[in-house]
Amino acid sequence: MRILLIEDDAVLQTVMLRSLSDAGHRVDVASHLEEGAHFWQVQAYDAVLLDLNLPLNGQSHAAQGSGLQLLRVARARGDRTPVLVLTARNRTDERIAGLDAGADDYLGKPFDLEEVEARLRALVRRTQGVSDEVQVGRLCLNRKLRRIFVDDADLALPTREFEVLCELMTPPGRAVSKRVLSDKLSGFDEALGDNALEAFISRLRKKLADSGASIRTLRGIGYVLEEQI
Repeated sequence: MRILLIEDDAVLQTVMLRSLSDAGHRVDVASHLEEGAHFWQVQAYDAVLLDLNLPLNGQSHAAQGSGLQLLRVARARGDRTPVLVLTARNRTDERIAGLDAGADDYLGKPFDLEEVEARLRALVRRTQGVSDEVQVGRLCLNRKLRRIFVDDADLALPTREFEVLCELMTPPGRAVSKRVLSDKLSGFDEALGDNALEAFISRLRKKLADSGASIRTLRGIGYVLEEQI
């Protein structure tokens, strides 16, 4: 998944970034509301992790603002990206305010990093209409384990090839544009070009040759993963 983490605590940032990256996610980190708003507007995300009490900008003595305002603005422009609020404000009335502002889930600090991962998977299941296990032909994606199998054999893939195949299986049969795949695999400091993406697709096609699933190119549109008949 491509995740936006909006959190100003440097220690928590580092811990969560390491945990989510180790789980195979691509994570962009914003430390204040201005930066978070910019990232959220220019990049599509699978999920947003949002702290509530945040500085307005990157100045050392910046005034504090509420992440709920950022959330309200995103919802007002029609952005339906699932949002998991992470905050020390854990009273019932504050949770209700967050949910009313458009949050999809709420987790009070301190929290377990494994629970964050589990809640992210649950949000994706609900919003994208997918389950933890998806099968195409003899190819099976297990999101919880972050592994792909052909029958019972583990199809070991490099991280970016896994991300491409995971996107094509969310859900399978859906046309995915080159731009969407490139955005999911690129960072703000790097851009994945068409040639690199086509190389990932080419390698995946070879690895899927005996899986009962294949990647078809839709000219001028992108790619689709289909069951071989």
